[in-house]
Amino acid sequence: MSRPTPPTYETRNWPEYNQAPKRRGSLTIWFDPAMRWDGVPTGRGGRQQAYSDAAIQMCLTMKVLFGMALRQTTGFVKSLLRLVGLDWTVPDFNTLSRRQKTLAVNIPYRGSKGPRQLLIGSTGIKVEGEGEWHARKHGGPKRRVWRKIHLGIDEETLEVRAVEVTGSHIGDAPMLPDLLGQLPLHEDIGSVTADGAYDTRKCHDAIADRGAQAVIPPRKNANPWKTITAGAVARNEALRASRYLGRALWRRWSKYHRRSRIETKMHCVKLLGQRLMARDFDRQVAEIQVRIAVLNGYTALGIPVTEAVG
Repeated sequence: MSRPTPPTYETRNWPEYNQAPKRRGSLTIWFDPAMRWDGVPTGRGGRQQAYSDAAIQMCLTMKVLFGMALRQTTGFVKSLLRLVGLDWTVPDFNTLSRRQKTLAVNIPYRGSKGPRQLLIGSTGIKVEGEGEWHARKHGGPKRRVWRKIHLGIDEETLEVRAVEVTGSHIGDAPMLPDLLGQLPLHEDIGSVTADGAYDTRKCHDAIADRGAQAVIPPRKNANPWKTITAGAVARNEALRASRYLGRALWRRWSKYHRRSRIETKMHCVKLLGQRLMARDFDRQVAEIQVRIAVLNGYTALGIPVTEAVG
C-alpha cells in the first residue's frame, strides 16, 4: 500500500508577511518617546522610585535582544537616548538588577475572535553548567541547573497567553491549572491541546471547569476512569475514540497536529539565548517574561497565513 501524498501548503499573505521580518529589526518598535520614563509617586513613605516599570522593562528588553550585560545595557540605552535627542537619565546597573527582581513585566497580547484554542507545552532552559559538547568531551560531573518554562499560546494569534517558570523537578501536568488560571474567566476557551504528559485527572478536570474540550492523547496503557467528574467523562470518550479509530487517525480527526505550533514557539524562546543570564530565581522569571513580551511584539507585527492547496 503506497503512502498518501503529503499536502502542499501556500502562504496566502506573503506580501504583508514579507514586511514583518523587516519591521522586527527596527528599534522604534521598542522605544517610544511618549512613554512615561520617570517613576510614579506611590504615596508611601520612604524613597520613591526614580524610573517607571516601563523604563526598566525597556532597558531589560535591550539586554535580552542583544545578549548584553547590565553595564553594557546602560551604555547602549544611553546612546539611544542621545540619538533621539532626549535628556533622560539612564538607570545604572545596580538599579536594573534590583528592579528586575520585583518587576511586573507587561506582556502585550491581542484578542482573538471567538473562543481561545489554547496550546500547552513546556521546555527546559539552562542556568548553570557546562555546554553539551564540553560535557560529552570531558564527562558530566559538573553541576548543571535548569529551569522549566511552561507556556500556553493562542492558536489563532500565536501569542503567548500564559507562562509559568519552575524548577526542573516540577512536572508538566501540575502546572496546567495555573496556566489556565492566567486567562480571565470572562474569556472563553474552546479547546486545550497538550501531549500525553497532561493525561491526568487534575488536568482534565481543570479543562472541563473552564468549559473547554481537552485534546490530549490517552496513554498507550490507559484504562477508563470512573465517571465521577465531567473531565473523566470527556477523557473516557477520547479513549474510546482513539481505540476505535486508531491513534494516528484520532490525532488527525482531533486536529492534535496543531500542537506543533507550541514546539515552534518554545524554539523561538531559545533563539533569544540558550541559557539565562540571571542567577537568582526571581530575576530569572523576569528575564523569561521579558523574552515572552519580545516574542509577542514580534508576532503582532505579522504572521504567515498558510493553507493547504493540494
